[in-house]
Amino acid sequence: MNKEEKIILGGYLSLEEFVEIARYKAQVEFSPEYCERVRKSRELVEKWVEEEKVMYGVTTGFGALCTQAIGKEDTEQLQENIILTHAVSVGEPLKEEAVRGILLMVLQNLGQGYSGVRLEVLEAYRDFLNKGVVPVIPQNGSVGYLALEAHGALVLMGMGKAWYKGEMLEGREALERAGIKPVVLSSKEGLALVSGTTSSTALAALALYDLIQAGKTADVIGALSLETLKGVMNAFDERVMQVRPHREQGNTAENVRKILKDSQVIKKYQGSRVQDALSLRCIPQLHGAAKKTLEDARKTIETEINSCCDNPIIWREEGRQEVISACNPDSSYVGIEMDSACIAACTLGKMSERRNNRIIDESLSGYPWFCIKEPGLNSGLMIPQYTQAGLLNEMRVLASPATVDNTPTCGNQEDYVAMGYFACRKAGMAAEKLEYILAIELLSDYQAQQFQDRDTEVSSVSKNIYETLGKQIPVMEKDMLLYPHIEYLRELIHSGTVLKLAEDIAGKLK
Repeated sequence: MNKEEKIILGGYLSLEEFVEIARYKAQVEFSPEYCERVRKSRELVEKWVEEEKVMYGVTTGFGALCTQAIGKEDTEQLQENIILTHAVSVGEPLKEEAVRGILLMVLQNLGQGYSGVRLEVLEAYRDFLNKGVVPVIPQNGSVGYLALEAHGALVLMGMGKAWYKGEMLEGREALERAGIKPVVLSSKEGLALVSGTTSSTALAALALYDLIQAGKTADVIGALSLETLKGVMNAFDERVMQVRPHREQGNTAENVRKILKDSQVIKKYQGSRVQDALSLRCIPQLHGAAKKTLEDARKTIETEINSCCDNPIIWREEGRQEVISACNPDSSYVGIEMDSACIAACTLGKMSERRNNRIIDESLSGYPWFCIKEPGLNSGLMIPQYTQAGLLNEMRVLASPATVDNTPTCGNQEDYVAMGYFACRKAGMAAEKLEYILAIELLSDYQAQQFQDRDTEVSSVSKNIYETLGKQIPVMEKDMLLYPHIEYLRELIHSGTVLKLAEDIAGKLK
């Protein structure tokens, strides 16, 4: 995206647009429709406050205190109080992109026009995004909402702490330097700022974007490994896919065929065996199943990005105007999807590790042990596979679902709790670990090329990738420091560069 371009909020926001704003810092503006629906919703809240209409969290207390009446003269204090007492998440702060994602989700949630906040509140958060004010939000201790969002709202009020131009400042000073005035919260606004699946969805969106990209990149690296191990293409035959017509399975097989279509290595060894090991032969099936899970999650996360997940909602339709207390802040949808996404990531990782193990095992690949010329004196690529094993151990723990847990809160007013937040946060951890596991497999593919028959050309896609890697990574003829190369390869995967190098030659992959 051109840095001068802006993304207009008010219509449908895609996963890719979400990431453009949260990660790549695209500027944000509101459409006229966005502003109009926010104003209309606010007019109703102000009217009902003046009439002293009973509204949860506006003229009543919160949670188990919902039976306690609050007079209209105390509505501002009530909204400040909820921020002060709810800003209790703890531990290390979230990354900047995650905080920006939460701010964006608050704008998406409250900008649907069913929350009754003033436009100036949302304009302030928009200015946070556009001017680079990043509230310090501790990342631990959420069951799905409330605490993290409250830390962000502290800065809006001129409290808390925030990053601005690389410096951590008191909230009020950060606002002053950015030219933003602190906001005094009015009726319903404190509650609206902390209600909703905003933190869960923000973390889910960032993680899912990376996982979907890693899934396609796994097809690329898996295809390179098939070539490195002189595999046969029987398992990728289109006829095989037709008799089990899962779309993602067929798409994965097609990706591999496109990547390896001009490989002389594949052509030379076709027919050399009846079938390969499952880590090669089952790429369409396992990668396909994982990618389907991630695409299913995309539908859910994009729906959530474009929803109102506030409570209560302000229904503003003429003749049916009402404040409705319900439970749209429940994080089950995003949580269950991201628990599933963690399982999908783990399966992709376990197959990548098995392919890598075959490359570095002399008895399986025919290459020298650990892809090094003098094994014994040198250990070559022995230990990166240990790293894969350690990463997989962590991924298997992360694949355990968070959403099956239940710890009642709020004096048993909230006797069921979705626990979606950690499901979404651990999906981001799983994505990063998967990228490292794939990076190590790619390192082995690259280093194994020194032992290939020089008269037999690899595919054009493989050549394009290996030539790019060769500009940064030397051929490993004796032991060398590997850590920087693993980090470099992981960044190529995370940034989408490996996928782009493949698609530059093979065309768009599915």
